[in-house]
Amino acid sequence: MTDLLVRNAALVATCDAAGRELAGGWVAITDGAISGVGAAGEVPPVAARTIDASGCLVTPGLVNTHHHLYQNLTRAFAPAVNGTLFEWLTRLYPVWAGIDEEASYLAAWVGLAELALGGCTSTADHLYIAPRAGGDLWSAEIAAAREVGLRFHPTRGSMTVSEKDGGLPPDSVVQDDDAVLADSERLVAAFHDPSPASMLRVALAPCSPFSVSPALMTATAELAERLDVRLHTHLAEDPDEDEYCLERFGRRPVDQFEEVGWLSPRAWVAHCIYPDAPEITRLGAAGVGVAHCPSSNMILGNRRICAVGDLRAAGAPVGLGCDGSSSNDIASLWLEARTALLLGKMRGGPAAATARDALDLATRGGAACLGRPGEIGELTVGACGDLVVWTADPIAHAGAVTDPVEAWLRCGPGRARETVVAGRVLVEGGALTLTGLDDVLARHRTVAARLQDVPIG
Repeated sequence: MTDLLVRNAALVATCDAAGRELAGGWVAITDGAISGVGAAGEVPPVAARTIDASGCLVTPGLVNTHHHLYQNLTRAFAPAVNGTLFEWLTRLYPVWAGIDEEASYLAAWVGLAELALGGCTSTADHLYIAPRAGGDLWSAEIAAAREVGLRFHPTRGSMTVSEKDGGLPPDSVVQDDDAVLADSERLVAAFHDPSPASMLRVALAPCSPFSVSPALMTATAELAERLDVRLHTHLAEDPDEDEYCLERFGRRPVDQFEEVGWLSPRAWVAHCIYPDAPEITRLGAAGVGVAHCPSSNMILGNRRICAVGDLRAAGAPVGLGCDGSSSNDIASLWLEARTALLLGKMRGGPAAATARDALDLATRGGAACLGRPGEIGELTVGACGDLVVWTADPIAHAGAVTDPVEAWLRCGPGRARETVVAGRVLVEGGALTLTGLDDVLARHRTVAARLQDVPIG
């Protein structure tokens, strides 16, 4: 007997290599993995639990390739809402210096729950601040992820070049290279699970060219090779980054990225909206993944649109990222998919991007960025049992009768009806099945008010 059966879907979009879409379809999950997929007329197995998906679209769970969970403690932070990237960061670094283990745990818990409500089942997180009295922020967010139940890819981020050394962050949130490398190895040893269907894999993630030393970037690449883990960082995010790298290193960001040994399929990078055409070719040839963060790029006023089609044509895996909850205050991967669709059309014309392209970015593309093709981001036998049931709102979808996938992004919804991770139902009927939400939210509000020095009203 199978554990969970989702059946009677209006359409199952498998997102497999052939792009199969099964009208009246069903998906079976056994022992946390997909054990069967079928269309109307194919008899599904008997299951211990059944979810009726009549009238609904069923997709793989969405994959978030770039986030900063701790930043939901400073959403819509008024002193920074209208700054450039560098202005925004310098205003927020002193606030984030007050983050500790409790804050990291609460931010992760809230952020992961929010992602689940938006149909995300796997997420990376880029945690790169290290307040001196903060404690072990990474273990704290991992504890939250285990409670919430999302498939988690925490990254051991870092900053080592402070204001006094010509960087952006204050001394209070940076470490030295040796401390970063030692703690990176500790976290991989303690938490990284490379096995198939793993719920937790650790990557190494120095923050950016303007906040860590070239020596740390090089040593981290060597450490990742030795430990066989992935690499993540920000790259080609902003014109200020171009100027910084030219002035500091005498080369553009992608050239610097290659200089320190990161131009490899082990790496995926966030944003990547300012490479030129030859640089796109080099990134693609090396198999470097790109986390496209459309909402964040727009909020920060970047006037360049990520060249998704060019990157993919060059061979670069491209996924989607919500980015931090200060530069993008809604952690919804559905919204990122919709925005990617619109920006793709704006950049390349009305036929340049479709809803299926956006769904592919949010599923298979994200899986490739995280080094998990075939494991997550698709509904195929043997893949992880992660899926989403999307209901069609009767008013918003009125008249949308020809294409459920296009309607999914053009008409809504913004939330999942059911979100399933490893066969466990985390969202049911549009609501979290988790306990303790009210307590976590109350504690989160207290910490956010403390960090922002605002009285709780």
